[in-house]
Amino acid sequence: MVFLDQAGQEKVIVAKPNHSATWHQNLWLLAALAVPSLGAGIGFALLGAWPILPLAGLELSALGGALYWVNWKLEYRHVIRVTDEVITVDKGYFVPKRRWRFARNESALRVIPQHHQWQGPELSVHDTLSETRIGDFLNRDETLHLLSLLREELRIRTHSSSSSIKA
Repeated sequence: MVFLDQAGQEKVIVAKPNHSATWHQNLWLLAALAVPSLGAGIGFALLGAWPILPLAGLELSALGGALYWVNWKLEYRHVIRVTDEVITVDKGYFVPKRRWRFARNESALRVIPQHHQWQGPELSVHDTLSETRIGDFLNRDETLHLLSLLREELRIRTHSSSSSIKA
């Protein structure tokens, strides 16, 4: 998903992966699966097959851990702030973990054409010293939307093959 927000002279573009379900919805799914699983486990435990109950708990714990991990990975985002002087790219999960600052008059957008018609182009912001990829987790339509938003703010200086970009 790509969002644009404008606050005064600053434009903020947020790119983040799509969520199929929120964490709250995942908890409801886990609870809905826990009722029959633990119910059957308790029933078998009362009949003497007690090893089923810990295995049912282990199964639900593994599913809960997997749902948590996927939800945490989907909180990753790129926040691109554009002002008259500076372009800032922040990357992180809940708070920025890495930050790049580019002087606006020295920076540009690198576009690498897609390898397949279902993929979007690879985008990166660069200057003479550094470069960072943006929106690499987006689908084709979202990548093209991000490209259209960035074209309004940055020059496209480089169309290149994927062998010349650093990850």
